[in-house]
Amino acid sequence: MEVATFAGGCFWCTEAVFLELIGVKTVVSGYIGGKTLNPTYKEISNGDTGHAEAIEITYDPAKISFGELLEIFFATHDPTTLNRQGNDIGTQYRSEIFYNNPDQKQLSEDYIALMTTENTFGKPIVTKITPATTFYVAEEYHQNYYNQNKTQGYCSYVITPKIDKLKKLYQEKLKK
Repeated sequence: MEVATFAGGCFWCTEAVFLELIGVKTVVSGYIGGKTLNPTYKEISNGDTGHAEAIEITYDPAKISFGELLEIFFATHDPTTLNRQGNDIGTQYRSEIFYNNPDQKQLSEDYIALMTTENTFGKPIVTKITPATTFYVAEEYHQNYYNQNKTQGYCSYVITPKIDKLKKLYQEKLKK
């Protein structure tokens, strides 16, 4: 098993997407990249701690590669908006890859370079690539949030369309 760590805006959104994938064993929502030890949701929510809302994915590279995870990461959030995803604004909602080994760093750099060359998004990609630091697990009520709150307004209006896009584009990679 290997670990990938992504920040792509609200962790409820990214967690919901990656939980659907074959080869993904676990997805944990949490905080990374800041200066406060053991941060809480309340502390990071104002953007002052430097942490990003992120997910830590434990996956089987024999079933899904880091490159495939990258592809889905970029297909399911907007990597061209600095410190923002939709109406979620602040440094805690930034787009960032926290690499756990040199291969992840190189693959991330190469993938962003390819998308830049192909002008995939029509705008510059602002996703940062940073060495992984301590990942702090978010409070229990944030874990598996979407699957427990699908009818909540934010979930139905923001996350469900991402899941629908995932199902349309990556059906062969989804758990049954």
